[in-house]
Amino acid sequence: MTLSKDVHGLTVLADDLTSAGDGAAPFRQAGHDARILLTAPACAPRHTTGLSAVDLGTRVLDQEAAASRTWRAARLFAGSELLFKTMDSTLRGHVAAEVRAAWAGSRRRAVIVAPAFPAEGRVTVEGVQHVSGVPVHQSDFARDPAHPVQCSNLTMLFPEAVLRQPEGAADLPGLIENGDLIVYSAADDGDLDRLVAAVPRLDDVLWVGSPGLAAALARRCARPAGSAASLPTPARRPLVVVGSTNQATRRQLAKLHASVDVQGVTVGVDPDPAVETLRGLTTSILTLQTPDERHTPETAEVLARSQAAVVRALTEDHTVDALVITGGETATTVLQPLGTTGIDLLDEPEPGVVRGSLIGPLPLCVLIKAGGFGDDAMLLRLCDLIRHPVNQGEHA
Repeated sequence: MTLSKDVHGLTVLADDLTSAGDGAAPFRQAGHDARILLTAPACAPRHTTGLSAVDLGTRVLDQEAAASRTWRAARLFAGSELLFKTMDSTLRGHVAAEVRAAWAGSRRRAVIVAPAFPAEGRVTVEGVQHVSGVPVHQSDFARDPAHPVQCSNLTMLFPEAVLRQPEGAADLPGLIENGDLIVYSAADDGDLDRLVAAVPRLDDVLWVGSPGLAAALARRCARPAGSAASLPTPARRPLVVVGSTNQATRRQLAKLHASVDVQGVTVGVDPDPAVETLRGLTTSILTLQTPDERHTPETAEVLARSQAAVVRALTEDHTVDALVITGGETATTVLQPLGTTGIDLLDEPEPGVVRGSLIGPLPLCVLIKAGGFGDDAMLLRLCDLIRHPVNQGEHA
């Protein structure tokens, strides 16, 4: 039976928190309740409505551990009526190992890999992933400190793959019946819509892709109306937490500091000086960043823990009452010490950004932005949004 529009048990398995948000947000916009879980549950719910996006945290694991965790989660949620495994649109992370593990765990008949995210200039051309017109291994993402991208060709990552262009979408039912791993090239959202429309049973497939494919699946599964979500209370004083060293994010932070009533600090190994400095500032927006230079994984981990300690201190004493966080790994590290188990998703005000409220003892409003997304004014807009909330349509 083809997945009906009144669907239940939709699951997104993600390698980090921003990917979980990016995968869930289109379904929220399409009328489904959606939540992000910071960790996989011990057992799958017997009956789940809406969508659950699970942050597996595999981006920070080695390949073997990432594959093992992905396999267990895919097996746990194998009964979902739609199972979507996120992958980074610039091919960072343990892409091939996680896809194969998710396929084995899910026991789906076939897997379709379609990483294009046309809205952000990330397209797949004859199986080669491009960002802003160049293969990703020739872009800035080749210098990612944790996961430098060394290969743009998906047929090299998946030698067993069957490659299909949009004009070959009619072949997909036969390839799915054959149990193939299919790599699908796409240059625009219409190509992704043709892909989804060509598959008779969505639950035959393990779907693998970025927000572009998630949005195409959400359009097919759209509901006439979802539950209404109340806008959050306007923030009195938000804290902007920047852990990503991506140059786009650093430009956004510089633009924010130059444009509005904002002050901040750079965190060190000891969080206490940052806490005391931020408590003493009087500006309407505070910022907390790691040093600009790229860090070794060991240094990055120490700084992330220090940043988390600062955020916990400032939220628990109500110095700040809302959070804007950049980078999925940063968000996970910062939120878990607050006792947060997940995020009730409100919407996606901009590509690569999710807005929601924390599930836990501190139900703060939070905006989470992927590190490499957005123009230079994005953090400025997000701070304005969290201080003066509007519906997504009004903000656009």
